Amino acid sequence: MKTKLIGIGVMIFSLIMLSYAKIEPNLSISELKRLYSSGDYQKWPKPEVDSMVYTQGFEDIGVLGKPEFPENNPYSEEKAELGKVLFFDPRLSKSGQISCANCHDPELNWGDARRVSYGEGRLQGIRNAPSLMNIAYAKVFFWDGRAATLEDQASFPIQDTKEMNFHIDLATKRLNKIKGYKPYFKKAFGKEKLTQEEILKAIATFERTLISPKSKFDKFVAGDSTQLTNRQVEGLHLFRTKARCINCHNTANFSDNKFHNIGLTYYGREYEDLGRYNVTKKAENVGEFKTQSLRGVTQNAPYMHNGLFPNIRGVLNMYNAGMPQPKRKEHQLNDTLFPTTSKLIKKLNLNKSEMDALEDFIGSLSTGAYKMRPPVLPQ
Repeated sequence: MKTKLIGIGVMIFSLIMLSYAKIEPNLSISELKRLYSSGDYQKWPKPEVDSMVYTQGFEDIGVLGKPEFPENNPYSEEKAELGKVLFFDPRLSKSGQISCANCHDPELNWGDARRVSYGEGRLQGIRNAPSLMNIAYAKVFFWDGRAATLEDQASFPIQDTKEMNFHIDLATKRLNKIKGYKPYFKKAFGKEKLTQEEILKAIATFERTLISPKSKFDKFVAGDSTQLTNRQVEGLHLFRTKARCINCHNTANFSDNKFHNIGLTYYGREYEDLGRYNVTKKAENVGEFKTQSLRGVTQNAPYMHNGLFPNIRGVLNMYNAGMPQPKRKEHQLNDTLFPTTSKLIKKLNLNKSEMDALEDFIGSLSTGAYKMRPPVLPQ
């Protein structure tokens, strides 16, 4: 009997210890602050990342490194200066009234603060103009990824009938006729006439110099524990764990450079947009849009590809509720384009205090305005 009781006791003790082994102990805010501000990422608590994210490649959040310039378009100060002038020059548009800076205004954190942008003839596009800040770290371009490189991206607005409405060849000829540009061309490329490819390379070079100043988050994880409040530290931990943000908003630029359907296709309704499908024509890409960087996000309202969300709390509320999860109706049973929300999107059940902490942390990713005076245009 005694032996039997001892055996039962050992079994119960083992079960108790096993249950404890499965539970990660809750860390205090002071301990979280110490770990996250240690300057050593290896000491951070392990992020809660879905297995599918790990298999596709995962890189934790952190401080931005030095931007890389492609081998076929290396950086030069002269090329960046030419690109800056071209970026602000409305003569790249058919009417001579619309420049790149119209939709990517340095006074508005390099976006335009509109739901969707206005172009030639006050025509409106269908998608929100995201900020160009830190575009050097992007690997895919546009909401639907239709441009392969930043150089390629620069050509699309020029030719789009709802944006600058000009043929790139005609824009190039116009610029080559402007005498005041010749010294810029000579310094940047060693000749007084440029090709369209060189014009796009100059614009892309300038855009890669638009790097945000260090945020409070950057200074905090580099070792200055005073930069974040306790609530922001709680939000940081939620971001990497329970709130599931880290699944898509990872890497030092807080974007995985991938495309996801988060349930905002508006299929069969006003504002319908099939996203990446319009580029690939593959059914699995219906409703997928690029993950935008969260750096400076509180300065970049309104939000989402259609600009329908005016504030960041509204976006967080949608994620907390699990985003729309459309269900097929009877007449849609055989619809091959019916959108399916990503499996990464799940109801979060965050309480108000946790939502406040998460929102406060996201605010720590923004910095002061990075303004820039428009250059004097060559004549």
